[in-house]
Amino acid sequence: MEYAHLGRSGATVSRLVLGTMNFGPHTEEKDAHRIMDRAVEEGVNFFDTANVYGGEGRRGWTEEIIGRWLAASGRRDEVVLATKVYGDMSEGASPTGKGLSAYSIRRAVDASLRRLQTDHIDLYQMHHIDRDTPWDEVWQAFDTLVAQGKVTYFGSSNFAGWHIAQASETARARGGLGLVSEQSLYNLVTRDIEREVTPASEHYGLGVIAWSPLAGGRLAGTQGSGVRRENSRHAADPEGQAQIQRWQDFCDERSIAPGEAALAWLLHRPGVLGPIIGPRTMEQLETAIAAFDISFTEDDLAAIDEIFPSAGGTAPEAYAW
Repeated sequence: MEYAHLGRSGATVSRLVLGTMNFGPHTEEKDAHRIMDRAVEEGVNFFDTANVYGGEGRRGWTEEIIGRWLAASGRRDEVVLATKVYGDMSEGASPTGKGLSAYSIRRAVDASLRRLQTDHIDLYQMHHIDRDTPWDEVWQAFDTLVAQGKVTYFGSSNFAGWHIAQASETARARGGLGLVSEQSLYNLVTRDIEREVTPASEHYGLGVIAWSPLAGGRLAGTQGSGVRRENSRHAADPEGQAQIQRWQDFCDERSIAPGEAALAWLLHRPGVLGPIIGPRTMEQLETAIAAFDISFTEDDLAAIDEIFPSAGGTAPEAYAW
């Protein structure tokens, strides 16, 4: 296992992040517990979840599964635990059940702590931008959580580059540490964040965490029922299918598994802390860990760029002179 600092913070985390979204809806609790045990044994110490994970009508289920594992295993101090706030936890019954108002944050963090059976969250991430709540209100609420010992670090997820700048500059003006991570959709098929999000993250010292690193299974040669919407537009795309075939040929020539190679590519990207792996089975966990055995030469990386072109460079050069 490889380790890195969590952005510009002093915390050390594994460069593979154990994603838990499948725990509950697709992976039974006993199997989820076995996967978490094995992950820690393999050196994965960074676990990611969200308060809304669990599915419609069962939001919070995944946090509960993790909480029972933490209580039974006694391994809380071995894990850097990350969860998220923003999603609607009221199941549509109340307008106060989502967002980043101080009211919503206070209620959400206490509920997550109860479900996770812990007294603190190591990384509390905003799952989405809240355009209706001023940044001073957000950071005041977050400062209170730090003072109470409930949260250690804060991160963002699905932010634009200018959102990262807004959040970071407001935190700086208040004398706070601000964001230490940004979790974004990032894989070979979808490289949009290279224009502004990764440059903004590097500038402000945020570690980039990549979600959907296998593009819903397409980069691994599979595509299951949990495919996210960013891949649906490629399903009947002949050009996209030809692109995937070129990727598989590239991997076959080097005798490497496409899924492992896609993860390895992310581990080679500047500013990327690591990808989130979301194993439904133990075998998928072992496959993901094997990505650290893959090294790419500069020629390999150039060949990959030919198959999956970048977003065109950083802004504004990506779309201007």
